[in-house]
Amino acid sequence: MDIHQVWSDKNNTWHISLSGEIDIYNAPDLKNNLSKLIEEKKGDILIDCADLKYIDSTGLGVLISALRRVKEYNGTIIIKNLKPYIYKIFTITGLDKVFTIEVQE
Repeated sequence: MDIHQVWSDKNNTWHISLSGEIDIYNAPDLKNNLSKLIEEKKGDILIDCADLKYIDSTGLGVLISALRRVKEYNGTIIIKNLKPYIYKIFTITGLDKVFTIEVQE
């Protein structure tokens, strides 16, 4: 898993790119990273998953946990560029109703 993040003052948003795989072994790293970002600057989070190959239930749990924290200050998490097979996981689990997901056209 690789994480790149950039803060945008223009729209108060963290732009995060995830790549590789998010699983039980590296999900704690993602959780720590997201927590630090939320503590540093409270804003919306835009997660680009164009290079994300895999996410398991622990990774999904990390995203849900981050969403709860962001909602405490009325922020939102937007997920974009999910591969179809990863989007299907969000659909099956009902997380497509919980997160704002921008679907590729």
